[in-house]
Amino acid sequence: MDNTVGKPLDRVDGRLKVTGAAKYSAEYPLEGLVHAVIITSTIAHGSVTRVDTQEARKAPGVLAILTPDHPPKLARDPSKKQKPQDRFVHVMQTRKVDYQRQPVALVIADTLERATHAAALVKIQYRESKAKVNLLAERSRAYTPKPEAMNGRQADLVQGKAPTVKAAAQVDTTYTTPYEHHNPMEPHATTAVWDGEKLTVYDATQGVFNVRERLAALFGLPPENVRVITKFIGGGFGCKGSTWAHTVLAAIAARTVSRPVKLVLRREQMFGPVGFRPETHQRVRLQAQKDGKLLDVRHEVLTATSTFDEFIEPCAAVTRILYASEQISTSHRAVRLNLGTPTFMRAPGEASGSHALECAMDELAYTLGMDPLALRLRNHADLDPETGKPWSSKSLKECYRVAAEKFGWARRDPVPRSMKDGRALIGWGMATATYPVHRSKAGARASLLPDGRVRVVSGSQDLGTGSYTVFTQVAADALGLPPSQVSFDLGDTQMPQTPVSGGSQTAASTGSAVKLAALALRDKAIALAVADTASPLVGLKAEDVRVDNGQLVSGGKKDSYAALMKRQKLDSLDAEADAGPGKEKERYAMHSFGAQFAEVRVDPDLGEVRVSRWVAAFGAGNILNSKTARSQMYGGIVMGIGMALMEHSVVDPRSGRFITQDLADYHVPVNPDVPDIDITFVPENDPHVNPIGVKGIGEIGITGVSAAIANAVFHATGRRVRELPLTLDKILEEV
Repeated sequence: MDNTVGKPLDRVDGRLKVTGAAKYSAEYPLEGLVHAVIITSTIAHGSVTRVDTQEARKAPGVLAILTPDHPPKLARDPSKKQKPQDRFVHVMQTRKVDYQRQPVALVIADTLERATHAAALVKIQYRESKAKVNLLAERSRAYTPKPEAMNGRQADLVQGKAPTVKAAAQVDTTYTTPYEHHNPMEPHATTAVWDGEKLTVYDATQGVFNVRERLAALFGLPPENVRVITKFIGGGFGCKGSTWAHTVLAAIAARTVSRPVKLVLRREQMFGPVGFRPETHQRVRLQAQKDGKLLDVRHEVLTATSTFDEFIEPCAAVTRILYASEQISTSHRAVRLNLGTPTFMRAPGEASGSHALECAMDELAYTLGMDPLALRLRNHADLDPETGKPWSSKSLKECYRVAAEKFGWARRDPVPRSMKDGRALIGWGMATATYPVHRSKAGARASLLPDGRVRVVSGSQDLGTGSYTVFTQVAADALGLPPSQVSFDLGDTQMPQTPVSGGSQTAASTGSAVKLAALALRDKAIALAVADTASPLVGLKAEDVRVDNGQLVSGGKKDSYAALMKRQKLDSLDAEADAGPGKEKERYAMHSFGAQFAEVRVDPDLGEVRVSRWVAAFGAGNILNSKTARSQMYGGIVMGIGMALMEHSVVDPRSGRFITQDLADYHVPVNPDVPDIDITFVPENDPHVNPIGVKGIGEIGITGVSAAIANAVFHATGRRVRELPLTLDKILEEV
């Protein structure tokens, strides 16, 4: 039987989704279910002085209203973190207001409509203080963040030694990226129900075990008394990677009224208490010899975080590893503002950081009169510049070659405004893509059933990326079964523990555990067969038996899983395994790499930019499913197009409010904005990263995209716009 890993298997959960049978966190029809609506603050800094609930409490169907007047009782201060990635959650423990749209009250009623109506009747008065919301205006208060705020990275790092050779060319400029908000189709949603001292939560989360630990600590419960279930997620992109206030409030509400409570954020509340990508100002200075060899690279990052918590966008991390240079100096500084806490957003740090670095490399290429691709090849890092370690695998040069050839890069006229189609200005740009390999400890359990089918479970999450499907394939191959004979389930803290689905680590972490559990089950079945006097395989050595199409096979002898189970009279045969990182990262640097090539068409009269063609190639280790993998790259590139041309959240400097609050104001790409996208996966065997050889592909697709577009716009127009997004008003200034 041929292996299924790598094949474009259709999604095993596809039918459930298209028929509406897939249950999301707000879709569980629990008996006695009631609804909660959050009321958020209308000021950015100050305190609540009075909450008038008199009229609201008289409204039909109202069961309870929670306010700071009577703070909900918790066993632990929610401002205290258990882990660095935990968030300070505002659940009305004090009257202090730290940002606009902070939760300040909660209404619970028997229907959503009645809860919404009653919430509108609650009157809140504030004592307002002047809010600090402008990053540049407050930069004098910038500070150096600690490593725990940067996923363990040092804020500042100097690599190599100062060059002794004089530079022939220099670029020294600043690039700006705006606030961006996640807008998954499914908003944040939680359904909570108590049974005595046991809590069950259906939560739209990227990390069921993180939610369990956070809720257990806040309510003073043993972790086994908290069950978190997440079977389907309608997109996450990082915003569902932390436990936010609404999840805690849903559990508080359910305990208050002794009934199951559903709490779903409205679209405008997605621009409030659930994070965003922070604004950044990035100064990049590149110095090079005449032949393009980099002598000195400096990348200084200024970014925003909240006054009460801390999240830092580690933009310069990509500069530490991408190109070889005599010296590389990087730094991060942060300013505390009266805004909510930023959070992970697809390729946090790498997306914003690669934009600045890759635009600067393009500027340097023009300064030197050098082809941008040739400049990158000249400075290809054969070893990791940050650590000096060899790469576990690196196919970047092949990615450049394949993508450039498909795109036709050799036909590019390098002179800006030289390529036209009628009146349209045509621009070609390129950039490098990269993302680190992450992996955490994960577990899985595999069970052989009496009919020869196998059930595999692991408490992971499927953000819509295809986890159900690829883990089915991994298990099927390990057990010698067709995928139709394997069922895979996830999203429940009663299953073996796994990490958060973030950092592109789910396939590497959970997939490795699934493979090891399946192999352990296979070995158990073989051991039973060779010891079974009724088996055709009795007395054989276990290592001489293989599995194929549901059969245990050795030479011409066969014994099926189903026959073995029948003879053994077993209800199930089980095996469980954990997989975790070893010492491989002590020996190797591990990254995925890729090349992004963009063509744009610019209207010289309107300044409108259209991406008209895209070619990309990636080296990302073993590809588990060519169809779902390609979809991930499509999604990353489309999101990068949004980052380049549309997405930005606007803060009112007077009130500190994000005035961008829905998809009418916050623009994301739609079908007419997206060209045909040509994706190639360069074959890459990496025996060092993990047992299944995968590197993770959820985030690399967005890296380099905005830079490739900005570079193409410069080539088309001669206008270097260094502030994202590249809206037509900026293009028109000098076109």
